[in-house]
Amino acid sequence: MPQSSLSARWLFWIPTLIWASTWHVILFQLDSSVPVFNSVAWRFGLASLMLFALARFRGERLALPASAHWLMLATGIVQYSGNYWGVYESERHIPSGLVAVLFCLMVFGNALSGSLFFGQQVTRRFLIASSGGVLGVVLIFWPEIASTGERPTAALGLAMGLAAVLAACVGNVLTLTLTRRSLPLVPILAWSMGYGSVFLVGLSLATGTGLHFDWSPRYLGSLLYLAVLGSVTAFIVYFKLAQREGAARAALTGVVIPVIALTISALFEGWRPTLLAVAGMLLCLSSVFVATRPARALASS
Repeated sequence: MPQSSLSARWLFWIPTLIWASTWHVILFQLDSSVPVFNSVAWRFGLASLMLFALARFRGERLALPASAHWLMLATGIVQYSGNYWGVYESERHIPSGLVAVLFCLMVFGNALSGSLFFGQQVTRRFLIASSGGVLGVVLIFWPEIASTGERPTAALGLAMGLAAVLAACVGNVLTLTLTRRSLPLVPILAWSMGYGSVFLVGLSLATGTGLHFDWSPRYLGSLLYLAVLGSVTAFIVYFKLAQREGAARAALTGVVIPVIALTISALFEGWRPTLLAVAGMLLCLSSVFVATRPARALASS
């Protein structure tokens, strides 16, 4: 997978398009009788095995320093178990649209962490354009967001959603910290996802959830899609983008994903866009365009 030869544009759009489609594919997992703990564990467990095989095929070393394993263990628990569990659980208490808005805030979380830990500079234009993108997502999901107050456990869902966003930001910092030690990305992801999967399996057993699986073609197909594309491919390319362009710019994928996901929903699930939603989509796309354009290109246009 020669991601390093891809342009920054492709590094941005590959994970964006994949993760936008996983919103629809995850429904096949949620419609099954398999608990969330198990589904997420199987997804990242399978992805981990594939990443180990890919690393071996590429001739990359799988044995990493002991100090790195502590960080990879923390990454697995935070990024590939706590983050995803928080997303699923928060959607039980608040509308999915509000969760999407919360994850747009990763742009600012990654900008802050990139500045603090990696010395990555963020321009005022980028922050203003990113704010416009977040506002666009708010417009898209405004009917859902406006109904949040009617839910008695909305505060709990909001707290869990924010915790999931924080977990994702911390996971990004940990992974990028490991890559800056000149450790290979694919083995880092393999170990981290493996640790996350094992942690969720242990949590499932400790809480009495048990271990469940669904052998139906629908569940197996969605699991394979989420593991191969949603985990292996998307995360490799996403972190290549974060390494090259900075964590804040990589997080802009979260602003565009709802736009594409809703387009898929319109095609396959019968979603009908409102005028407000269309305005929000246009604001999202134009904001990301401005945020990712070089300053010289904007000045000459």
